Amino acid sequence: MSRNAKINGLLLLLVAALAVLPLALGLGDHKEEPFTGADAEAETAITEIRPDYEPWFSPLYEPPSGEIESALFALQAALGAGVLAYYFGLRRGRRQGEQRAAAARAGSGAPASEADANADADVHATATSAATVTADATATPDKGA
Repeated sequence: MSRNAKINGLLLLLVAALAVLPLALGLGDHKEEPFTGADAEAETAITEIRPDYEPWFSPLYEPPSGEIESALFALQAALGAGVLAYYFGLRRGRRQGEQRAAAARAGSGAPASEADANADADVHATATSAATVTADATATPDKGA
């Protein structure tokens, strides 16, 4: 089993535990609606502290029922997860494409990057000038001999 598979299994187990433990431990049994959101909890706490409190503004849209509110929240979460998955998939695809292109260039003898191309050009220029100097030295007869 690879290291990534172990990590993924552990994360999956952790997510399952986060979903099951509140139900198994009976968290929220003393409440009328045990798993209400933080907004409802805050509203309850505020009205207990200051019964005459009036909100500064009202929501733009008030869903007709709690089920529709939950469905809209789930839709929002799904859209956000889709955007994140697209972004990470795009980044991974680009990285894999760059790696494949680099491997293809390395296999064909072409430089893998612009810096490698510049380094190859410098080496070629140095080798060419050294060959020219050597050719000039062998082509010119020595006058001292």
